[in-house]
Amino acid sequence: MTVTTGTRRQPRRQPGRQTRRPRAYRALQPGPAGRVLRTVLLAVASVVTLFPFYAMVVLSLKPAAAVEFPGSLLPWPIDTGAYGKVLEAQSILRWLLNTAIYSVVSVVLVLLLAAMAGYAFAKKRFPGRETMFWSFLAMVMVPYHVTLIPTFILIAKAGGVDTYWGLILPTLANAQAVFLMRQFIQGLPDELFEAARIDGASEWRMFTRIVLPLCKPILATLGVFVFLWHWNDLLWPLIIGQSGDMRTLTVGIASLQQEQVPLNVMLAGSVIAFVPIFAAYLVGQRYFTEGVTMSGIKG
Repeated sequence: MTVTTGTRRQPRRQPGRQTRRPRAYRALQPGPAGRVLRTVLLAVASVVTLFPFYAMVVLSLKPAAAVEFPGSLLPWPIDTGAYGKVLEAQSILRWLLNTAIYSVVSVVLVLLLAAMAGYAFAKKRFPGRETMFWSFLAMVMVPYHVTLIPTFILIAKAGGVDTYWGLILPTLANAQAVFLMRQFIQGLPDELFEAARIDGASEWRMFTRIVLPLCKPILATLGVFVFLWHWNDLLWPLIIGQSGDMRTLTVGIASLQQEQVPLNVMLAGSVIAFVPIFAAYLVGQRYFTEGVTMSGIKG
């Protein structure tokens, strides 16, 4: 007589046999023709996206002559004289310095303030927290151009025209950055903070030793976005920097169009302005995809 137990024996999986995928998953997979079409569409989109950058670099390496298409888009002959003229100009170095100060200082302060606000909104309990958070997030719905005149009046009365602090201060309240930091920090385990409190850690110690190290992916992602926005910003630096010494790179390059500067020289300045942006992306690409994905899933 055999005795049966209450447990059911699991069928053995044959070696080398793959589990069947759900029917809905298989239905969404494209066929051979669909894969070819997808590849062609992606290739066309890549060419369309990269063509303006290719044209900018190639035309900046051409002599100062009339542009003729498609002959001017050929990578020969090469003439680097435009880059020499740009780098020899004293104004371009001043514009680079102003843009670097504006971008780097703004990135550091925006990330610090957004991380502190996101930590407070995500892990602290205080009256009116949700109302304050959603009221602050409502700033996203206000067009940026609507606040330019009131902001300029306030900065001008405080003496911030043609100053670095007047250029940087109005850009520090970034609602999108606070929202992303809050969403990311909400997904951090509460047990970490409870254990730190039991060990006697202060709020600042928990913020610097727990929150900031665990938020490296989203901080890198936000850092790239904020750096790109400040490096390419044109309208606010144009308004607040009224003297030539306070021009940023985008404002300076835009002003070259009024001075009858050759096209190759102008594009050479654009290439020089593009290099730091590309370098910032290369530095932050390690955490870029992870930060975007996790900020959308957590919380």
